[in-house]
Amino acid sequence: MKYIDLNSDMGEIREAVFNGTQESLMRSLTSVNIACGAHAGDRAMMKATIEQAARHGLSVGAHPGYPDRANFGRLEMAMTPEAIASSVFEQVHTLAQIAEECGVHVVHVKPHGALYNKAANDRAIACAIADGVGRWSRNVTLVGLAGSLMLDAFRQAGFPAAAEAFADRRYEADGSLRSREFEDALIREPAQAAQRALKIAETGRVTARDGAKIQIAAQTICIHGDTPDAPEIAAAVAETLRNAGIELRALAH
Repeated sequence: MKYIDLNSDMGEIREAVFNGTQESLMRSLTSVNIACGAHAGDRAMMKATIEQAARHGLSVGAHPGYPDRANFGRLEMAMTPEAIASSVFEQVHTLAQIAEECGVHVVHVKPHGALYNKAANDRAIACAIADGVGRWSRNVTLVGLAGSLMLDAFRQAGFPAAAEAFADRRYEADGSLRSREFEDALIREPAQAAQRALKIAETGRVTARDGAKIQIAAQTICIHGDTPDAPEIAAAVAETLRNAGIELRALAH
């Protein structure tokens, strides 16, 4: 039987954390990546998100990004590898401490936004992320863009790495994600996102915006928590995958 992890980035929007929107999304997932206070989130949001994830039996991961709350971590920052490593360490360590207080272990780390996209094609930044995580622990999986060099950098640094694809994002022909500067970067229709996820899980391929076929064998598929109608998108993805005989299973299973 084929299996896939479904993850989402969470703990980023205060209203969603505390009004039930975020938790409704969790019902369709197997893993969550929680903002660590740099690009978004705070200790109360981290704690609430960890507790919600625990109630739903989800694997918990850290979601460190550039320390740029004004731009939600979606703009590249001029930071040295050492500064990135230090920032990633502080973020992951903070989340791990809160998780420990809740009786939960952080089992994976997935970079956020511009940090993620930059690491996909910049080995020095990918290595800096691994360095920062390694200052806290090496017993975690690092998540990165399927087909990108960041996965090799993570593995060479001694970490298990998981390739990630996206149900609700469009791809360019080179395998990169279409920039959010463009209106069509997001897939907002649940049925369309579900079919994209199914093709990724069954064939390891995705169709780029220009029609090119991209090979992106992935172990985990992301549905962004801040995408409009994210709970409906996640529910459609989960149902479609299960109906196709694909088991939803966390990376840490």
